[in-house]
Amino acid sequence: MIPILEFFNELEDAIDQIDWRHVQAMIDELVAVRERGGRLFLIGLGGSAANCSHAAADFRTLCAIEAYSFDNLANLTALANDGEWRDVFVKWLEASHVTGEDLIYVMSVGGGTQEVSQGLVMAMNWARDGEVPVIGVAGRDGGALAIHARACVIVPEPADRSLITPITESMQAVIWHLLVSHPSLKRAKTAWEDK
Repeated sequence: MIPILEFFNELEDAIDQIDWRHVQAMIDELVAVRERGGRLFLIGLGGSAANCSHAAADFRTLCAIEAYSFDNLANLTALANDGEWRDVFVKWLEASHVTGEDLIYVMSVGGGTQEVSQGLVMAMNWARDGEVPVIGVAGRDGGALAIHARACVIVPEPADRSLITPITESMQAVIWHLLVSHPSLKRAKTAWEDK
């Protein structure tokens, strides 16, 4: 099989294996946070962080949800420099005065463990202690996210393990675009809808 078709086949397999009940649970949490006037905070690392930035813009623009992504490089590096890298998300959430009225959306390839993505694990532990709801999308077995989240979409591991990161991050984009397009959430049209 040529690599192009392999990638598309792996992506198709991932879509076929998604438990869509968890997607519906994410929709329900997002509707609820908007109805109660809460805010949405998206966190991730690497490519997942870039996805969070795009998703925050979509939730704010298309769904009328006050959404934020931690993409202020000066703030991020200051918090890492003045403290510990693993605490940067907790410090950002604390400075944002996140409460149980808000919602945290995590995007992660592995969902976070004590060895990998400690900052995400620390943030989810902080959220649990503060009774802040968490949702998210993760690959592999979902890691800490699968334990802490009210709704966690787990992207199944592809047969070709070298594709874990690209398939998971691609599915993060598929899921958030599904969410912002869902009739329960979408409030605004995109520019191309009337063209």
